Amino acid sequence: MKEISVIGLDLAKNVFQVYGVNRNGERSASRRLRRKQVHHYFSQVPPCLIGMEACSSSHYWARELIALGHRVKLMNPRFVKPYLKGNKNDQNDAEAICEAVQRPNMRFVELKTTEQQSVLHLHKSRQLLIKERVGLSNHIRALLSEFGIVLAVGVKVFEAQVPVLLTEDDNALPALSRRTLNLMWTAYRDLRSLIHELDRELACWHKDNEVSCRLAEVPGIGVQTATALVAKLGAGRSFHNGREVAAFVGLVPKQASSGDREKLLGISKRGDGYLRRLLVQGAKSVIRHVRRRQMAGLAGGNPWVESLLERKHPNKVAIALANKMARVAWVLIAREEHYIKASTC
Repeated sequence: MKEISVIGLDLAKNVFQVYGVNRNGERSASRRLRRKQVHHYFSQVPPCLIGMEACSSSHYWARELIALGHRVKLMNPRFVKPYLKGNKNDQNDAEAICEAVQRPNMRFVELKTTEQQSVLHLHKSRQLLIKERVGLSNHIRALLSEFGIVLAVGVKVFEAQVPVLLTEDDNALPALSRRTLNLMWTAYRDLRSLIHELDRELACWHKDNEVSCRLAEVPGIGVQTATALVAKLGAGRSFHNGREVAAFVGLVPKQASSGDREKLLGISKRGDGYLRRLLVQGAKSVIRHVRRRQMAGLAGGNPWVESLLERKHPNKVAIALANKMARVAWVLIAREEHYIKASTC
């Protein structure tokens, strides 16, 4: 086998493309592999640097190739795209990956462990079930409105009134629609119980994870946010400081600067939207608590937030606090420290 120094591996479901170069940057390998051939091929290749796009199954294959003695680096597909030459096909994609992984200023994605992926699976499954529950509740509301029954806004009202409508005989629901509604309500309750079961799984994992418990000490960070942070950030080694974490979540200003003219816009909203939403919701809960105490004539307990609320809109304060929470979370993870109220937000 020819000398191979760097390999770009284009992942797929069944067909994989390999593009390798030697130390001089000359092509030394270019072939397609079926899924069952991947392990055998890379077990025959001397240890080298392998680049892959961070996509579906990439973390699995990275762990497998590392076990064979190779050095694997994952990259965001957006950062690989500029190195693509010619039309898009598997060979050109693999060549672009091989070129991108050798760049000294390339940003790489930290490899996730099986435990991290399992926790993320919990979060994604919960998101899916909540989306289905909301869709089902909207469907039930629409069905009832067709017969002149309009329910008030709110989950508690919905869950309290639908069982009553099923037992009442004097409402406008026809027998067929009543049976349909009964089936939809049963499905809604099943989804609700499944979501509660996933919440219990998250709570149990959180309780057994020391890093997640330390993150939950921060005001505004609960079980969901803490577990998501641990699963997304890992040990925090892929970030140099807390600001990079805030940028990863999309909580830093978007720039439109040129020359001496510096212009900052709203937040970039790049990166992980789910994690950003959890942090912003946690920040809003802190602000509600502070304002509630202020209305009661008590000290809010957070002078930094109080001073911001005097000059800024609550939504801007929520973003600023979410940004600070992301930075504090990185410090607690990377430096293995506990939250100290006097030194943080």
